[in-house]
Amino acid sequence: MGFFSKIKEGLAKTRNNISNQLHGMFDSFTGANDEFFDELEETLILADVGVEIATESVDKLREIVKKNGIRGGEDIKKELENILTEIVTFEDNSIKVDTKPSIILVIGVNGVGKTTTIGKLATRYVKEGKKVLLCAGDTFRAAASEQLSIWAQRAGADIVKHEEGSDPGAVIFDGIAAAKARGADVIICDTAGRLHNKQNLMNELAKINRIIDRELPGAARENLLVIDATTGQNGLIQAKQFSNAANITGLVLTKLDGTARGGIVFAVCGELSIPVKLVGVGEKAEDLIDFDGTDFVRALLDE
Repeated sequence: MGFFSKIKEGLAKTRNNISNQLHGMFDSFTGANDEFFDELEETLILADVGVEIATESVDKLREIVKKNGIRGGEDIKKELENILTEIVTFEDNSIKVDTKPSIILVIGVNGVGKTTTIGKLATRYVKEGKKVLLCAGDTFRAAASEQLSIWAQRAGADIVKHEEGSDPGAVIFDGIAAAKARGADVIICDTAGRLHNKQNLMNELAKINRIIDRELPGAARENLLVIDATTGQNGLIQAKQFSNAANITGLVLTKLDGTARGGIVFAVCGELSIPVKLVGVGEKAEDLIDFDGTDFVRALLDE
């Protein structure tokens, strides 16, 4: 099953929330009027596109409709599709793993699916023939390293871990050293999702980033922020907080198949200018898929 089919299936709840109403509006559209655009803006906001992005998108659409004299429902749907696609499309949203070793730091609050994402990524790269090493950098959550060990065994990856409560920076340091010694291609690091307060958490991330900068200068590197799609606008708040503490290179949106709030993709891409690189639409390893903005919007607006 290709991306379009998977994402269309995964977006079923969001599509039911937004598509039926939109298509009713498009079918009855005969020309520009304030009532139509107000209803469109409200529909987008209810799908968690976000007030700012919904307003900007509708204003842009209003200008295009007025300028080109658009009066057909299919034509205005196509223009909306183009506007939304532009929001979620970036020049390059691929994950960079083209040096040996490359390193991926996985960031996010507890419960968003960090460990599962790491396991699925490890499975992907092992299947591609890469030697993968996992670092159990979340030393503060009980059983975090044990869960990661299960994924490592399942995927066929190595793992470096310390005792619970250990210094996460020391785990990352030892993991990098082990990766170099063992000739690993990809290092994937878990990080803490919660400490005593947000400032401690952000300081810990900053320290880990400094260790990576020092130990792997010039290595291909990703700081992936994992967001649970079911949290809607809370995910946007999390993204803003973490982007202030770490150079987030991409987003992973999990549990997209379980929410009617898939519009959050537009909010985080539009407001933060950070690309979505991966989306989770199921439990299996192959259900973590590369994001394609054009297909995402097509699937969202498809009847």
